[in-house]
Amino acid sequence: MKKPQAMAMSMSRKANHCPLCGKPVAVESKPFCSQGCKDRDLLKWLDEGYRVPGPPADYEDSIGSDGAD
Repeated sequence: MKKPQAMAMSMSRKANHCPLCGKPVAVESKPFCSQGCKDRDLLKWLDEGYRVPGPPADYEDSIGSDGAD
């Protein structure tokens, strides 16, 4: 098991690197290294590449039970 100080240091190192490619973070694109990585991350969210865990949604509940739109 790691010591608390070692864990804090490894966490701070990770915080200084882009979550997509691992390059050092750029101040103007934080927490990413560039505008390109920011855009790739946004596209992944928009393309439903990331998902928030939860129970499956029931389609009929989301449109209403009477079927009228």
